[in-house]
Amino acid sequence: MVNEDYMRLALELAAEALADDEVPVGCVIIRKGELVGKGRNRREKQKNALAHAEIEAINEACLKLGGWRLPQCSMYVTLEPCPMCAGAIINARIEKVCFGAYDSKSGALGSVLNLFEHEFNHKPDIQGGILREECSKLLTEFFKNLRRSKK
Repeated sequence: MVNEDYMRLALELAAEALADDEVPVGCVIIRKGELVGKGRNRREKQKNALAHAEIEAINEACLKLGGWRLPQCSMYVTLEPCPMCAGAIINARIEKVCFGAYDSKSGALGSVLNLFEHEFNHKPDIQGGILREECSKLLTEFFKNLRRSKK
């Protein structure tokens, strides 16, 4: 599989979040071609600021692999991670982060700031814009419907 294939798995999770009236963000963690963690946004349903797709996927991967370090793992997430999630990525020692849509309001991998450029003990590789249009389309649809329902 290639980056786009893994991002399509994350897009499926984002679509599940959208169907559940959540901001459509999905995330998968891959190690040596195997899916070891997955997550989707659940902040509204769980009433929890920590219920981001990346955090859920990291938690699942740690449980599956039996430790808090995630060596040889790559993360694929439909939206550029926020500062909280970027910090969790650093702490989990994830080697590569691929994201779809850029986040001009809270993106911490280059849009607002790049947390990985700072002097932390781990610096993951970053690749942004994978299936950007598909990822952005889900987000645009969600927020358009949200604005419409508030009128």
